[in-house]
Amino acid sequence: MVKKAILNKVKSVKGWKRHLPFYLFTLLPLATWAQNPVIRHLYTADPTARVFNNKVYVYPSHDIVPPEGQRQDWFCMADYHVFSSENLVDWTDHGVIVSQQDVPWGNPEGYSMWAPDCVYKNGKYYFYFPNAPKSGRGFAIGVATASQPEGPFTLEQEPIKGVTGIDPCVLIDYDGSAYIYWSGMGIRGARLKDNMLELDGELQEIQMPRREGMPEMPPMKVGGQEMKGLPDGFKEGPFAFRRGDWYYLTFPWVRGETGEGKNPTETLAYAMSKSPLGPWDFKGIIMAEHDNNCWTNHHSLLEYQGQWYLFYHRNYLSPNDDKRRSVCIEKVTFNADGTIQEVHQTLRGVGIAPATSQLEVDRYSTASQDVTTALIDTVKTFQGYQATLPKKGSWLRFNDVDFSGVEHSGYVVVRAMAKGNTEFCLREKTANGKIIARFPMTVITEMGQWRRDQSGQWLTLTAPLAYIPKGVTDLVLTNEGEPEMSIDWVQFKNRLKYFTFLDAQQSAGSSQPDANGFIRRWMLLEPISYNVRSNIILTDSYLNENLSKQYFKGQFDDKRLPRNGEKVTAIGTELASGPRDTRMAAGPAAVKQVKQTLRWHAIDSESYNVKVFRFAELTGCQPYNSLFWGVTVIDCPEDMADVRLAVGSNGASMWWLNGEQVLTLDGDRRMVEDDCVSQRLTLKKGQNVLRFALVNGPGLSDFCVRFIDKDGKPVTNYQIKANGQK
Repeated sequence: MVKKAILNKVKSVKGWKRHLPFYLFTLLPLATWAQNPVIRHLYTADPTARVFNNKVYVYPSHDIVPPEGQRQDWFCMADYHVFSSENLVDWTDHGVIVSQQDVPWGNPEGYSMWAPDCVYKNGKYYFYFPNAPKSGRGFAIGVATASQPEGPFTLEQEPIKGVTGIDPCVLIDYDGSAYIYWSGMGIRGARLKDNMLELDGELQEIQMPRREGMPEMPPMKVGGQEMKGLPDGFKEGPFAFRRGDWYYLTFPWVRGETGEGKNPTETLAYAMSKSPLGPWDFKGIIMAEHDNNCWTNHHSLLEYQGQWYLFYHRNYLSPNDDKRRSVCIEKVTFNADGTIQEVHQTLRGVGIAPATSQLEVDRYSTASQDVTTALIDTVKTFQGYQATLPKKGSWLRFNDVDFSGVEHSGYVVVRAMAKGNTEFCLREKTANGKIIARFPMTVITEMGQWRRDQSGQWLTLTAPLAYIPKGVTDLVLTNEGEPEMSIDWVQFKNRLKYFTFLDAQQSAGSSQPDANGFIRRWMLLEPISYNVRSNIILTDSYLNENLSKQYFKGQFDDKRLPRNGEKVTAIGTELASGPRDTRMAAGPAAVKQVKQTLRWHAIDSESYNVKVFRFAELTGCQPYNSLFWGVTVIDCPEDMADVRLAVGSNGASMWWLNGEQVLTLDGDRRMVEDDCVSQRLTLKKGQNVLRFALVNGPGLSDFCVRFIDKDGKPVTNYQIKANGQK
């Protein structure tokens, strides 16, 4: 339903097919953007930011590429979207809230839906917007109301009488009174009636100047008053707010000379007053002109969670077209006397970025002087930017990354490009900081007459984490090789959660089998190195001989069970010629004994099949050619006769209950539920010790185990302990 409703609005706009992908995308939450610009899937400008219901809502205008028949080098807006965020990082596009096709009094093909505003009063949200009327020239200000900040909005049948202009802004004062400001014959302001739909005061009749070649317009009635005390020069886009005892009137202002064909760009300026309608005392600049000659700027300011922010626009995603803009955010600081410190534009923007989000590090906080940024694709500009680090020693820093969501099993993925074989690192805080991950990057490979050249191509690379920072810190990327390399994004990821590693308190507690009777709590020993020439040799006789050997002290001691974190010295085997092959079982060769220091870990498996292969990876051990040992305690409230142990394992395994061998799974097998079942057993009242040994050659070993009764139904009325009291 939502897709259809929005799509119908799009179809009412000429050239709707050109913009269709953007609208469909807005039905979903956006990707995480903690960098400027904050909206990346469509052009947005003139942002008014408000706090409603403990969220920030941004009501911008929506720049589009002009459809056929419209002036191609001018502003073009056909509708409004609204965006929301709780952290200024994760933004949700709630879709189109007002379209030019739906405004009763507006020109349905005016493409003049410029800077809007939205405020809350009387239990309603009032959305104010400019639009070209169906007849006559100029602009009028319309109103739409809703019960929620994202709509749906209901349009008023007529615009506000006496307001002729653009860029409405409404200030709700501390006492609840409302004032509206707009651009038209200068910057004007007026008090609103309590209904928020009419000016409070008499309208004045004025004669609009006649344009050359145009008929004379009839007199019109205008309300409000011109704001006094502002500087000379072109001004528009007023945004008014109150902070303490001071009222602030902020506005885009051209401070340069405009004569003789000159076309200077806009600053953001402000004035202060003790009254909502002035007179005003001009104070100066909030933000200087854009350094890329983007003609306009338009803005709003708000306080959110104790910090003030400036929302503004710049043509980041359309550098050759300053009529297609994008919303950005910066922090704002006030002086003790209430004046505003000048705000400087940054690539990084604001917000704490989760390390698990896609970090657009080309929007860096600081960098070495030789680092440059450029669009990845100058045609498909929504693909964003890249940062280029030209030589060894080049670096960039991306501030405020939160690593709290990265687990010890995590890894990192990057999208990078290089001109030659090189290496780069991710570090903490500084260019010489602790290495988080190292990326050897091979783009040119030569083997005899065969050559593969991926230089200058974007590659997605993965690396393990050598170190995981704690909390919020700065991420630094350093070029460690001579060739030039470029970076698009960095993202830290967590592997699927196979286990919960228990702490001392947790491991002292107990759990129960799952609903199907499978045992998930175990004490697992880090794998012993165990050279397997071939899985074919894993016969009953081989397993009986080799798994009965002692590999570590206390291997079969049911009187003293291992403790969580306890270390043991184990004797394993490997090829005498060198380390074990990590992919294939070794062929006939001499083996040698190796001494290992291994640790016991109390775990809860997330699935019924315990993936010991992943356990080896997570503990930094070799998963192949390994011998796994595990133990758990079955604590029964009474004797349970005629039960059977049912096991499935990928890899050969042997099982003991209370010191007696009860089941062997031999050969090269797959893990199948209840693959082998023991003879009838008795679980005695109290603690019963269940042990296993599992041999993994080149496979992905896992196992599942449970007790079943004489009818084949799972037994579940017992407790499981990783640390038994023996």
